[in-house]
Amino acid sequence: MKILVFGVGGVGGFIGAQILNTDFDISFVARGKRYISLKENGLNLQSDLGNKSLQGIKVYNTIPKKKFDVVISTVKLYDFDKFIFQLKNTISTNDTVLLPFQNGTYSEQKITEEFGKKHTFGAVAQISSYIGENQKVIHKGKLASFFVGHIESKKNDKLFYFCEKSKKAGLDIRLKNNIKEKIWEKFIFLSAYSGITTLTQKTIGEIFEDPKLKEDFIRAMNETLELSKFFSVKFDSDPIAFWIEKIKKMPFDMTSSMYIDYIKGKRLELDWLSGFVVRYSKKYGISSNIHSKILNEIKI
Repeated sequence: MKILVFGVGGVGGFIGAQILNTDFDISFVARGKRYISLKENGLNLQSDLGNKSLQGIKVYNTIPKKKFDVVISTVKLYDFDKFIFQLKNTISTNDTVLLPFQNGTYSEQKITEEFGKKHTFGAVAQISSYIGENQKVIHKGKLASFFVGHIESKKNDKLFYFCEKSKKAGLDIRLKNNIKEKIWEKFIFLSAYSGITTLTQKTIGEIFEDPKLKEDFIRAMNETLELSKFFSVKFDSDPIAFWIEKIKKMPFDMTSSMYIDYIKGKRLELDWLSGFVVRYSKKYGISSNIHSKILNEIKI
């Protein structure tokens, strides 16, 4: 089975490091100094679940002209259109499984537009990982779970085989019948979390010990939950209650990757997170006051 991992940052690097000890034929695509580091030093992971140092990996700075069974995308949302353009113009995707581990819901919409619903799979990563100063993948904590599935709950033999082999290699990857629920469950939290941590420049603990900020955070989650109804998303349980309990167990000083990007002066995914909520809330005539405030007041 031929696998392409496009984007070898915190998520792509972690997944790649776990599945490299399978008999998959794995290719990686990276850019700039990340590409040079992978080429010269291999893929290195520092994790509470086990460190790995993998040399001699296949790494490219553009998509190789090969046929792939599974393509894993972990690029930032603002690079996703470029990735899709490259993919369309390089390889045949007739029976390729595309797994977009992006935040929000935009990537699934884009894949449907370009390739049709047959090729639209969803993918959700639950992990705190990033690239350290020495180009190592740094994984914090012990949570590293991944959820995948067809957007219309269709069975796919390639995806099933990929998941089974990856599990045996040690990757916690789960096939979901209702992947849309998992995507929106994460989006409900992430749209509030990324926006409010960046807007206030406070950690999750500081936000939840301030009654007004806590109220705004919960209102922001509810705005995204309300929007999910217009995308035919059904939850088995209350996602707001789920996240409030989860937040109680999060480290006090935890903050979002968007806030880290913000203080480093990097481009943000704001338009695909709070921006998405605001645009579609207007379209469907519902309120998005907190997300509108986030969108208007974060200085990019």
